Order: sequence, then C-alpha cells, then structure tokens
Amino acid sequence: MPYITDFTPLAALGGGVFIGLAASLLILGAGKVAGISGILGGLLRHEAGDVAWRWAFVAGLAAAPLAFAWAWPLGRPHMEAMPLVLMLGGVLVGFGTRLGGGCTSGHGVCGLARLSPRSFVATGVFVATAVVTVFVVRHVVGPW
Repeated sequence: MPYITDFTPLAALGGGVFIGLAASLLILGAGKVAGISGILGGLLRHEAGDVAWRWAFVAGLAAAPLAFAWAWPLGRPHMEAMPLVLMLGGVLVGFGTRLGGGCTSGHGVCGLARLSPRSFVATGVFVATAVVTVFVVRHVVGPW
C-alpha cells in the first residue's frame, strides 16, 4: 500500500509543468486541445488532414516515459491490482470519457485553463468519483 512518504513533490511538479507546457504549445501552436481521449478518438475516425499531428502527439506520449526511464532509471513500477481489475478500470474510464465528453486532460487541464463551466463540472465529477472509488475499494471491498 502506498503511503504519504511515497509522495515525490518535485517529480509531481515537474510532470505538471511538462503537461501544462505541452497543452499550451498545442493550443497556441495548432489551436488544438490536448484532450487525450479526443486525440485518440480522432485517430479512429480518420478525418482527412487531421491525422499527422494526432500520431505525433500519441508517439510523444509513448516516447516521453521511455526516454525518462532511460535517462533516470527508477526501477519497475508495482501494480497491486490484478490485471483483470486494471482492464475493467480501463473500460470504465473509457466509458466515463465518452459520457463526460472528454477526459481529465481535456477538461481538467485545458478546460479549466479556458474557464469552461462544463469542464469545472466534469472535473468536479471526476474528483468526486475518484474519492468515492478509493474509499469503496480500500474500506468496503478490500484488496482484489
């Protein structure tokens, strides 16, 4: 079980700065919102002339952690949940992004920065759902 001593504020701050910088560059440079679910969804729709930047963004999402791990090896991550539970979580997150019209990156990073009322509501729902989920999994259901 992770403890508060596992918190790494400098790494979290650095990650947040890079996410904000990437989102800012994408909206200022290309006029596109860095919502990951929308970017991936656009790849599935194959809109003409709108694919190259999406592939470049997704490639960057994959390459960045690999480059970081190569430069600063931190060891293997440890997952406490069973693979089936992780897959179920992924499906539920995908369903939630469709239901909410976007994901945490689109609403929580870009939408809040644009002062979008819809994003304020969506982000509030995301956070409340996460709090309830953690409580239920840790204190009601128990480890899987």
